[in-house]
Amino acid sequence: MRRTPIVLALAGVLALTGCSSSAEPGAQSAAPGSAAAPAAGGSFAVITHGGAGDAFWDVVKNGAEAAGKQYGVKVTYQGDGDPAKQSQLIDQAVSEKVDGLVVSMANPDALKEAIGKAVAARIPVVTINSGADSSKAFGALTHVGQSEDVAGRGAGEQLKAAGVTKLLCVVHEAGNVGLDQRCKGAEQTLGGTVERLQVDVANLADVTSKVTAKLQSDKQVNGVLALNPAVAVAARDAIKDSGSQARLATFDLSGDVVAAIKDGEILFAVDQQQYLQGYLPITFLKLYRDNLNTVGGGLPVNTGPGFVTKDNAEQVAKLAEAGTR
Repeated sequence: MRRTPIVLALAGVLALTGCSSSAEPGAQSAAPGSAAAPAAGGSFAVITHGGAGDAFWDVVKNGAEAAGKQYGVKVTYQGDGDPAKQSQLIDQAVSEKVDGLVVSMANPDALKEAIGKAVAARIPVVTINSGADSSKAFGALTHVGQSEDVAGRGAGEQLKAAGVTKLLCVVHEAGNVGLDQRCKGAEQTLGGTVERLQVDVANLADVTSKVTAKLQSDKQVNGVLALNPAVAVAARDAIKDSGSQARLATFDLSGDVVAAIKDGEILFAVDQQQYLQGYLPITFLKLYRDNLNTVGGGLPVNTGPGFVTKDNAEQVAKLAEAGTR
């Protein structure tokens, strides 16, 4: 799993929009009889539910900023896990009359009004990461991410193959619809029991403590599925502390997760290639602004799931260190 998916994704975008290899991405020749060219520059706001210092969202930010630099547009990134505060950030971006908006929707209902204001102001919106089921209804151009149901089912299949019969699904954000879909998907294919454990991603020491306590009190749990890379590392420590033989898997990547996969401490990571969730929306908004191109045909643009295992962890590790995986 090298940089190839990024290159292929961008190649697909260029093919859909009919851009030639010699033109600036998003630019087209003027229509016959027209001397006008697409306006340069622009300002795009990325507003997510990721908290400060979250390794996953840092990679999303890197992707958005890289696209902004490539296309010569201004990209601002802000994140807040509180849906009310995230809505306020969206309202602020609308008041600043940005040229495009990128929003993750962990709690779609809480963001509906704010996104509606953006659409009413004729600001194009691309949703990312979570809330795909609400994206079209809210008026977004498209959604960029992975199908959490499909990803969850894939995780369940791999855990079943590893012999897991009772799984602990560790949920780190209350009310996040995508996390619930991941657990449900794993339950559909595991063929065993799936039990949820609610934790707080902002208190990783407590995550370790709660997972340890669960593993010690229920010896039948022989699998743990984390839904966040930092939680995965905390769960790894819990498995060690409890003396459990439970197999551990996780969603999403970090340098620590990749290292743990290489060392055999984590079975696999479900990779949604979050760099693309930053990069592609800026690409799409630039194309829409300059040429009214839309992507996806009313369906989400999938960036995953892929799986990072011991077989490909070495290659991915180098990219994770560079901040692109």
